[in-house]
Amino acid sequence: MQNRELQYFKIFRDVCKVINSSLDLKEVLILITENIVKLINVKACTIFLLDKSRNKLDVSASYGLSEAYLKKGPLDADKSIAETLDGQIVLILDTSNDSRVQYPEEAKREGIASLLSVPITVKGQIIGVLRIYTSVQRNFSDDEYELISGLADMGGIAIDNARMYDRLKSEHEKLIDETHRWFEYGRV
Repeated sequence: MQNRELQYFKIFRDVCKVINSSLDLKEVLILITENIVKLINVKACTIFLLDKSRNKLDVSASYGLSEAYLKKGPLDADKSIAETLDGQIVLILDTSNDSRVQYPEEAKREGIASLLSVPITVKGQIIGVLRIYTSVQRNFSDDEYELISGLADMGGIAIDNARMYDRLKSEHEKLIDETHRWFEYGRV
């Protein structure tokens, strides 16, 4: 097995360990974005979650991009590489010349030449997008596509686990509160 493949397996294993040991969604998503940037030597990585009620993509974690770029404006799900929300992995080699890029001038100022957009799914539903940005035009190898897709899938599992945990925690706290009120009611 080649050294690069070993690195891919190691990073995938490390992300799986964190997901398995943490219900802190932010921690897991930041780990994924940071490790993708370092492992495949790209400029940046961002995870967006889909807000269906507003039809927007909201930044959930990012590594390597400036605050100014992250706050450039809302990403419309229908205007910002919409094919990804249909389940397609999309590579845009030249962000300055592609109509699917919603903010091409801001991307140019940020030094983004290419981007890869990968759907994040949970139980067959697309819940967000993982985007990888490069400072030079770049294609990705089949191994990189597989790794990135796997990490996007792991991100989906982490998101689902954290949401489920938060929901159970909230229900548990509500049940305890109701129980305390019943005891207080019995004392009166």
